[in-house]
Amino acid sequence: MLEMKVEGLTLDPITNMPIIILKDLNGKKALPIWVGVFEANAIALEMEQVTTPRPMTHDLIKNILEGLNAKIDHIMVNDLKENTFYAIICITLNGNMFNIDSRPSDAIAIALRAKAPIYVSKKVIDEAKSIDINDTIKEDDSEQWKKWLENLKPDDFGKYEM
Repeated sequence: MLEMKVEGLTLDPITNMPIIILKDLNGKKALPIWVGVFEANAIALEMEQVTTPRPMTHDLIKNILEGLNAKIDHIMVNDLKENTFYAIICITLNGNMFNIDSRPSDAIAIALRAKAPIYVSKKVIDEAKSIDINDTIKEDDSEQWKKWLENLKPDDFGKYEM
């Protein structure tokens, strides 16, 4: 299991589908996950710290869990079947751990709101052909990072369905 963070969002230049880029904390691996427009918007709102006048769906879920004194411990992208990613949201309530099945995009949106860690299983990293980031791309070299992201093609990783 590898802890990752949301590095950013980009658009697939061929399909115009949003892609979430997860990057490990050491900056050595990146995992692109193609998602829907609404899910990408929910993630972008939280990343940009945009407040909405009323709670959006992921805010509502976080508020319900907090109201029940449940804690979101972490989320994990735990499987990849037929080019579709799967995730779980790990919640603790009254000393019991619950694993809730989720789409990765929803789990990530909730994790960002709850400030919970994001993990990816080793199986998914291996099967998804996550990218080993070349040492020549530095974190503060946004132009190289942008160019690298723009050159990503779905065929490089398989075509992942939502």
